[in-house]
Amino acid sequence: MAAAQQLESIDKVLEEHIPAEKLAEVKRLLYGPETPALDLPEAATRIAAEKDFEIRAFKIPAGREEIRSPRLVRVGLIQNKIVLPTDAPVLAQIEAIHGRVREMAEAAAAAGVNILCFQEAWTMPFAFCTREKEPWCEFAESAEHGKTTKMLQQWAKQWGMVIVSPILERDEEHQDIIANTAVVIDADGAVLGKHRKNHIPRVGDFNESTYYMEGNTGHPVFETKFGRVAINICYGRHHPFNWAMFGINGAEIVFNPSATVGALSEPMWPIEARNAAIANSYFACGINRVGTEVFPHEFTSANKQPAHKDFGHFYGSSYVAAPNGSRTPGLSRTRDGLHITELDLNMCRQVRDKWGFQMTQRLDLYASSLTNAVSPTFERQIIRHK
Repeated sequence: MAAAQQLESIDKVLEEHIPAEKLAEVKRLLYGPETPALDLPEAATRIAAEKDFEIRAFKIPAGREEIRSPRLVRVGLIQNKIVLPTDAPVLAQIEAIHGRVREMAEAAAAAGVNILCFQEAWTMPFAFCTREKEPWCEFAESAEHGKTTKMLQQWAKQWGMVIVSPILERDEEHQDIIANTAVVIDADGAVLGKHRKNHIPRVGDFNESTYYMEGNTGHPVFETKFGRVAINICYGRHHPFNWAMFGINGAEIVFNPSATVGALSEPMWPIEARNAAIANSYFACGINRVGTEVFPHEFTSANKQPAHKDFGHFYGSSYVAAPNGSRTPGLSRTRDGLHITELDLNMCRQVRDKWGFQMTQRLDLYASSLTNAVSPTFERQIIRHK
C-alpha cells in the first residue's frame, strides 16, 4: 500500500463511524479503563501546529493513598520520519534529523515532560535491510562521547529532562564493534549508562545481524531523577522473558523504541507492550518510527519476494500501556508526532497488591525448569500412553 493510501489512525475511524453513545464502551473494551485527555500549555500546541507534527496527551491516574503522595511523571515519546533522502550525505542526514527532533523536543519541554524517549536508531534511516556496510556504518557513534550524546546532554540539562536516546553505537574501546544501543541521560545532563539490544531479528528484511549481534549488557534498570526506567529495544518485545527481567530488576517504566513495518508486525503491536505492562506491573511505552524509507539499491531477503528498495511502511502508532490493563490511544500511522502521558508511578505497587502476580510467579519453579531446558541432556516432560 502506497504511503498516500495508508490509514492515518484507527482511533479516527472509530470516532467517525461508531455512534457517540457507544464509543466510550467500545474504547473501554479495546483500551481498558479510560485514560483522560491531558490539557497542554498553549506553547506546546503552538509549536506542534507551526512545525506540522501531531501532539496528543493523556493521563493515567492511580488510586489515592493515605501514606504515599502521588508520584506523577510526564513521559514523552517521539516518532518521526527521516528528513532527507537516503542518498544524501551522511552528516547532512544526521543534522536534519537532529533539527526535526529538536522541534518536537522543544514542545515536550514546553509541556513539562520529565522523561523523553526517541525511536530505535533515531539518527538515521533504518538501513539494515540493505546488508550494505557503506555508508550505513558511518552513522554509528560513541554512546558516551558521540556528537548526538553531547548534544542531548545539553538538552537534558537545559530542560531538566531525562532523555533516552537509541542510536547505532560505535564502541571505540572494544575494537570498533557496532551495537544497537540506547543511551540514558539523566536530568542533570550526566550519562547514566547504556543498554544494548538483547534480541536480534532474522525475519523478512530485518538483516540486522549483518551489522551487530546480541547485546551484552543484561537487563539494566536506570535510577533516574524521575523514576526507574529500562529499555527493551524493538524485537525484544516479542520475548516475554526479556520484559520480565526488567521488572524483576525493578523497572517502573520500560520503553520499547522500535522500527517495525505494517506487513510484518502490526497485529502484534497494540498487544505486546500492553501484555508486558500487565504481567510485570510497570508502565510500557511503545515507540515506532513512521514513513517509508527508499534506498538507492535494490535488496532481497529470504522470503521469495522480488527485489525492492524499501522496507515497507513504518506505521508509528506510539502509545503507553499501564499495569492495570489500560492503554492510551496511539499516535498517527502516517505523521511525525509527540505522545505525552502523565503517569502516577504509585499504580505499579497498587496493581501488585491487587493481583499478586509477583507473589505467585514461581521464579524458583521456572529457574529449575529453564536450567534443565538448556542442558544438552534435556528431555521434554511429555506424558504418553503406555
